[in-house]
Amino acid sequence: MKKNVLIIGAGGVAQVVAHKCAQHNDRFGAIHIASRTASKCEAIVASVREKDAMKVKDGVIAAHGLDALDISATVALIRKLDAAIVINVGSAFVNMSVLSACIETGAAYIDTAIHEDPLKICETPPWYGNYEWKRREAVAKAGITAILGAGFDPGVVNAYARLVEDEYLDEISSIDIVDVNAGSHGKWFATNFDPEINFREFTGVVYSWQNGAWQTNKMFEIPREWDLPVVGKRPTYMTGHDEIHSLSARYSTADVRFWMGFGERYVQVFTVLKNLGLLSEQPVTTAEGQQVVPLKVVKACLPNPAELAPEYEGKTCIGDLVKGKKDGKDREVFVYNVADHKDAYNEVGSQGISYTAGVPPVAAALLIADGTWDVKTMVNVEELTPKPFLNLLGQMGLPTQVQVNGEEVAVDFAG
Repeated sequence: MKKNVLIIGAGGVAQVVAHKCAQHNDRFGAIHIASRTASKCEAIVASVREKDAMKVKDGVIAAHGLDALDISATVALIRKLDAAIVINVGSAFVNMSVLSACIETGAAYIDTAIHEDPLKICETPPWYGNYEWKRREAVAKAGITAILGAGFDPGVVNAYARLVEDEYLDEISSIDIVDVNAGSHGKWFATNFDPEINFREFTGVVYSWQNGAWQTNKMFEIPREWDLPVVGKRPTYMTGHDEIHSLSARYSTADVRFWMGFGERYVQVFTVLKNLGLLSEQPVTTAEGQQVVPLKVVKACLPNPAELAPEYEGKTCIGDLVKGKKDGKDREVFVYNVADHKDAYNEVGSQGISYTAGVPPVAAALLIADGTWDVKTMVNVEELTPKPFLNLLGQMGLPTQVQVNGEEVAVDFAG
């Protein structure tokens, strides 16, 4: 029996999710998109129709208005639509509300980032332990599948680590996750996804897992240049990120770090905004007596990330460099994907960052629908068998490549 899907969110990632669900609606039932602003959902439905993305042409795809922070309203919508799988690609602020609604209704839950409290930044690690992992027992009791962090990073990079564990190394000593966007959107300054979430990610403490404990640094304190396939030499900085907070639990004896590419302009603008207090999430009162949140004002002044796609060119490279031993010998394995912004726009009308984030949760939903990943409990991606996921991603537009000690190797992901 085909399972109806409810997509929560209406940004650039949700657009990718909707298109990819439509392309595979022979394996899903009805596709529904819900967000606080119904018109944004309607625009996504229209884009699916314009691209003729529906594999089953008379399949259902519909838009709905929903405040996903309202658990009772989300429960009611899930029941009304008979949604068996909920793909949550809305703001990270709604995760726990949507998860609660799935627990109550018995729907499977997928998200792409850790929950955030809008009034808190960079809480004590592990971040999953502050929110989602507290609901493990409730998820298991309800008998539902909840897959956490099933985007690209977190998500695919977690599967890359598990692939290395399963196939390439007997011992893992370090996992360095590298995310480089070598594309250009033509704007003087813009963020590739929600500016509020983007800036919040980098205003707090940089946490890494090293020497068996949490280590702290400041943002932009530790640089490293990487020479990556296709995109070449790129500057990055060690950054705190979601996947460290689950990978450190499974690979507790390894060092786990995250490196993100930043151009000089981003670093300069970010530094000025932060030093001026314009990235604060706390309200301030203007001379006219109005209360405003500086970060939300900055967000309102910047380009909408979903509107960057038409002019975006270039490629992304995201992967894991994993070091350790195989048969007693030192070995390093780089597992990665290269995506193209223009190809993403031509296919689904979104830029490459949204594409890499939006394809994986649909692959996860397909694996829940066919039973492969329908595990009836709460898991992070590295707890699941990776090959079916990576094989499916390759078919859907995000192929995985592997280098062992610097040499490309062929991998049979269907095996």
